[in-house]
Amino acid sequence: MMKFYGTMVCPDCVKAREALNAAGVLFDYVDITVSTANMKEFLYLRDTHREFDAVKKAGAIGVPCFLQEDGSVVLDPQTLLEAAQQ
Repeated sequence: MMKFYGTMVCPDCVKAREALNAAGVLFDYVDITVSTANMKEFLYLRDTHREFDAVKKAGAIGVPCFLQEDGSVVLDPQTLLEAAQQ
């Protein structure tokens, strides 16, 4: 199942979660702010995937972030919503 890394204090994450739920997209939500383990899991992902290069350069965190079952990372929830509509 796809993992959705985010935090409920991020408006973009909240909107993405609501939109994906409404579209029936299944995911395992990992709130990176509820535990050190969750934060470490996300930081490892962020530090080992090139998809985050521009995000880090801009000084952003990188959430919402979606780790797909094949190991690929998607940072734009709209991409997932469009795929769900097909």
